[in-house]
Amino acid sequence: MEILAVPAAARGEFSDLIDSMHRLRACVFGDRLDWDVEIRDGREADAYDQFDPTYILAVSPTGAVAGCARLLPATGPTMLANTFPQLLPARGLNAHPGMVESSRFCVDTALDQHRTPGPLHKTTLMMFAGIIEWSMANGYHEIVTATDLRFERILKRAGWPMQRLGPPCPIGNSLAVAGILSADVGSLDRIRAGAARPGTRHTVAV
Repeated sequence: MEILAVPAAARGEFSDLIDSMHRLRACVFGDRLDWDVEIRDGREADAYDQFDPTYILAVSPTGAVAGCARLLPATGPTMLANTFPQLLPARGLNAHPGMVESSRFCVDTALDQHRTPGPLHKTTLMMFAGIIEWSMANGYHEIVTATDLRFERILKRAGWPMQRLGPPCPIGNSLAVAGILSADVGSLDRIRAGAARPGTRHTVAV
């Protein structure tokens, strides 16, 4: 499995992978999780895909997209501040240049055959590591995200606990929570240690 960062400037070069990413998002968010998302021609996309995000992709040896995440500077339009402000404290997001938002995270672990006795799948951990590496390389030390309580527990098991910004709040068919994750060497080392072990099958989404 290869982790690939695709900035806006390279989207044309990797158009096939980007298309596969939107299909994966439709499958996970629309079909499996039954979220209220817009799907057209078998692809899920929203307004935040128009703000030149960087995509982190997990690509299988056969070229299939097995995982994805969308990264946007927190100082610009973000899903958390503009779509889910109810998850934030009264003071708002308090975004700064060292903060990036991660959204639309999902992994289809059926494409990865690595297994361990642990609760996490290797592709999930590789995606976590890729997000941290990209963030550090681009001057970000905090990652903000909105997720559900199940995924919050997954982050904790991975050794990457989230600092909550507010209490859980019902959104759609789940309880959601916003929080901040550290993008630092310590977090990366803990996740890499876990990724060195094969994992059990696990499908996750943010």
